Order: sequence, then C-alpha cells, then structure tokens
Amino acid sequence: MMERRLLREPEQGWTAKLWQISWGYVLLLCLLAAVGYVALYAAGNGPDAYANRQALRFAVALGLMLAIALIDIRLIARLAWPLYGVGLALLVLVLRYGHVGKGAQRWLEIGGLQLQPSELMKIFLVLALAHWFHRAAWERVGNPLFLLPPALAILLPMALILKEPNLGTALITGMVGASVLLAAGVRLWKFALLAVLAGIAAPLAYHHLHDYQRARITTFLHPETDPLGAGYNIIQSKIALGSGGLWGAGFQQVSQSQLNLLPERQTDFIFTILAEQFGLVGGVCVIALLGMIVLGGFAVALRCTHPFGRLVALGIATNFCLYALVNIAMVMGAIPVGGVPLPLVSHGGSAMLTTMIGFGILMSVHVHRDVEFPDQRD
Repeated sequence: MMERRLLREPEQGWTAKLWQISWGYVLLLCLLAAVGYVALYAAGNGPDAYANRQALRFAVALGLMLAIALIDIRLIARLAWPLYGVGLALLVLVLRYGHVGKGAQRWLEIGGLQLQPSELMKIFLVLALAHWFHRAAWERVGNPLFLLPPALAILLPMALILKEPNLGTALITGMVGASVLLAAGVRLWKFALLAVLAGIAAPLAYHHLHDYQRARITTFLHPETDPLGAGYNIIQSKIALGSGGLWGAGFQQVSQSQLNLLPERQTDFIFTILAEQFGLVGGVCVIALLGMIVLGGFAVALRCTHPFGRLVALGIATNFCLYALVNIAMVMGAIPVGGVPLPLVSHGGSAMLTTMIGFGILMSVHVHRDVEFPDQRD
C-alpha cells in the first residue's frame, strides 16, 4: 500500500490534475443544474425571472469548483480549523449585522451579494471534524474526553444558527456532524443515548420554539385545519404533485405557477413544479439523478487512501443527501415545511455557491486520493 501511494506522491501540474478530475461526476452536476434551469423556466413563465440568473450563477460556481479541485487536499486540511473559525465569525456577524427577511436574520450583504453563512459553516465543520479524527487511533475515538472538542464544535454553530432562527439548517448541521463522527468510529451506543435524551427533551424544546415553528409542526399534522393560512402551501404542493399524474401535464403546463397558487415555488417548492410538468416518471428520474450524485460522493470516500479525505467526502455527500431528502419529503408533506432548498435546482445564489464549493473540495479529495499525509498511518 505504501509503495503504491508513494508512486503517486510527486507533485503534478495543473494540467495533469485536470485529467484526474472525475468528468463523469461533473456531468452529473451539470445535468442536475439543467433540470433546475427547466424547472425555473416554468416557475418564472420564461427564462428572465429566475432561469437565466441561475444559469449564470452555475457557470461561475462551476469554474470555482474546478479551481478548488486543483488545490492540494493537504493544504485544505491545514486550513480546516482556520476556516471553521471564519465560519463562526460569520455566524456571529450575521446575528449582529445580518439582513432580515421573512422573520429571520440569516444573510450577510457582501458587495451587493447576499451570503448565508450557515451554508458555508456546514462545509467548514466537515473539514474541522475530519482534521480532528484523521490521525486518531480507535482507542482514542472511544475516549469521552477526546470526543468533547468535536461535540462542542458541532453544538456551537448549531446554537448560533438556531438563534437566527433557522431550525432546519441547524438540525442538518447536527446530522452532518454526527455522520462524520459515526464514520470516524464513534460507537453506536453513544448516538442511541443521545437519541433517547433528545426524545426526553423534545417536549420542553417544543415550548421554546418560535410561534411560526410550532405552527409548521401543527400544520404538518393537520394541514386541513387552516387551508387558507398555515396549511396553504403544503395543500397546494400536494395538489400540484397529484395533478402531474404518471407522465405529467407537459413543459410549462403548470397551473401552480401560471396562477400563482404556490408561494416560494422557485425555491422551497421547486420539486412540485418538476412533478407537475413531468409527472411521477420525471420526479423519479430527478430523484435517481440526485441519488447518483450522492453515491458518487460515497464512492470518492471509498477510493480515498487517507482518512481525512474519506471523512471529508462522506460529510459533503451526506450534507447534499440530507438537503435533497428534506426538501423532497417536505414538499410531499412527509415532514414539516422547513425552508430547505433543493441543491442546484432551487433558485438562490448562496446555496449554489456553497454547494459547488463543497463539490470542489470533494473533487480535490478525488484528485489527491493517494497522496501521503505527514505522519500518516498505514
């Protein structure tokens, strides 16, 4: 194993690294972005409202992703904790100076652009946790004192994100962090204990939720009790999903968009636009494409020879998977509405930028999958 790694150790030029990029994986990302363009074209009744801006964002983000893919993963590892510190600082800044929209303070205005630091924080958290665990022996991972710093590293951004408030992103941040801990070898019984404690604390936590968050839970359980108020979005979403039938009503044949029946159709409920146009078959194809991207990320983790890259690839793929699962389950009424976008499909620059930064780091893991880390164990 050592000999095989050392054969790949000499530094390669950027041209050689470009050939190492998984272009098939890049194609999958471009296909998903194309699906998003079609959905946003219909949501805006033409290309000018949402689709063209999203295409331009993707082109810029794709270039950024490829640039990040060429950066040595060992340099990214050295920057893991400084980036985590930057993420925390941005979360603190957003609470003090952030833009307020729809009852939440989640965005920073930077040069005319709106940035959502909680999205970046999930990527930086994955890097920090991977750096903490990548040289840890099995015995150390079982030591509660060794697990205290990474636990705090997860809880601190969760607390800041909850204060915005952004319950959905805070929970996803916690689950992404937990996935890295699980992959690093933290025992299952510790997660089971946390689940029991969370179940016990849930009734108390419910009473500390904001009014709109409690309304979302109530609406999830009984949407028909307020069909023109809190339950309106999910009822209209289900109507759109059902009206698509097996094959769909056809491109741009979307009553929810044309009649403005479904709010946030270009962001949170974009999957309903796809399902109404292309039916069950189209929806399943989109889910299959999302699944291929997730499995591709897990494949990068499996092929990587160093623990840091494996943990980073798994964490980034898990983050993408959770966002896709939560968004689709939300629009189907399987879970409460939480304001979670569908990656690379929903309209929004901040989500696009952070998603592609994550995939750039994932590609860096793939390109540098056989490099030797200092003091790396075999």
